[in-house]
Amino acid sequence: MTLTQPVHDAADSSNWLNEILKTTSKASGINIEESLRVAERTSRTNQCALCKGSRLLCGKSRCPILVKFNYFVKNIPLTRSEDIEGASPPSVFIGRIGYPKVYAGPLVPPIREDTTTFDLPEYWFGKPIDEIVGFRSMLVRGKHLVNVHEFGQAGRIIEQTQELGLAANFVDVELLLRKKPRSSILLDDEVQPFGPSAAIRDLHVGNTRWDQNIEKAYYDTDLKATQAVLDVYNSGVLVTKIQRAFSVGAFGLKENRKFVPTRWSITAVDDIVSKDLMKKIKAFREINEIRIYESRYLDNIFEILMLPEGWSYEAMEAWFPGTVWNPNGKETVIFSDYEDYEGRTTYAEIGGCYYAARLAVCDQLLKERRQATVLVLREAHPGYIMPVGVWQVRENVRNAMRQQPYKFSSLELALRWISTRFVIPLQEWIRRSELLRRALFQKKITDYLRRKP
Repeated sequence: MTLTQPVHDAADSSNWLNEILKTTSKASGINIEESLRVAERTSRTNQCALCKGSRLLCGKSRCPILVKFNYFVKNIPLTRSEDIEGASPPSVFIGRIGYPKVYAGPLVPPIREDTTTFDLPEYWFGKPIDEIVGFRSMLVRGKHLVNVHEFGQAGRIIEQTQELGLAANFVDVELLLRKKPRSSILLDDEVQPFGPSAAIRDLHVGNTRWDQNIEKAYYDTDLKATQAVLDVYNSGVLVTKIQRAFSVGAFGLKENRKFVPTRWSITAVDDIVSKDLMKKIKAFREINEIRIYESRYLDNIFEILMLPEGWSYEAMEAWFPGTVWNPNGKETVIFSDYEDYEGRTTYAEIGGCYYAARLAVCDQLLKERRQATVLVLREAHPGYIMPVGVWQVRENVRNAMRQQPYKFSSLELALRWISTRFVIPLQEWIRRSELLRRALFQKKITDYLRRKP
């Protein structure tokens, strides 16, 4: 086992996890030290060392380190070899560290069964976080260094990775690694469900069948990437599959194609599609009432407020102490970004969640052939013990859009309703929201015209 930690005066604060490793190894008969690396990024208060996963000093409802650890232990017997054989969902991962030279490769679970949903978040909504961590932790990541601009000359491993990324269904894969896959447990509050990894020695991908719409875009080397994404989306292909194809350089002019880090491809596709939807809905009439849609999942509460005005959009996120992006804070932190009718030209500070939610609300408005001013308000509570990806924002908002909305005769009544659903006082939301302040305090020309006799 490799233990990395900063030097500090306190006693070795990793001892508590080392003891768990030893105890578990004896009980299971498995040498867990061969498969796990413990890396520590200790906070000033050494909370993890003091807590030992039992006192919940971070404010979370459960210890994310132990949740992740338990699933690693369960999966160790399946990943004790350098040779991994299984059915990839299909799934690939393109890293971003060191860009443009990054690690790319397949994600392969060491099981042979239908794993399709392992990499389709569209089917995850409603699943408990333990189940998601469970099947995601089974995905072994193979890594091969590639220059994203030269992937076409990178050899057979990258060629097979691209082919896997374009597959429509799960594929039998033989992943040969240079050493046994290892995982890291970070003694930090930002613990994500991610499987073990190792460098690729060789890769064999079974017969694949591509989605015909993605295949058509792939072979059209005169079609720009943006239009390719829109054509495939409008043909009914799931967003996740488009994002995966986008990441392995499947779209665009031949000379411009490149691998795109997975994290970037997710946001890029959400942005491309929602911008196109925005253009379409601006041609429609405004909705004729004030609405609130609601969704709750993984201890996230979403309230989506729609106003009968021209298109504008704001996303706000409130993170309680002990949550993913506010682990050591003593007060709730609120982040927000917005855009007017003309849209925005800079990247939203709150990141991919902004674009994921925008896609979901634009989808709904297009179905209704209406436009509106939309505010997506989110409270993330301590039960959201670890990040699982921006998909949960998109699918939470989609779930809200599937429900019958609450309708109100005035903004004041709507806000009063929201105040009963959220913990944070209404005044805080109004103070941080550009669009709410405008709606409440800015007089419009139409207000004066209505008063004329």
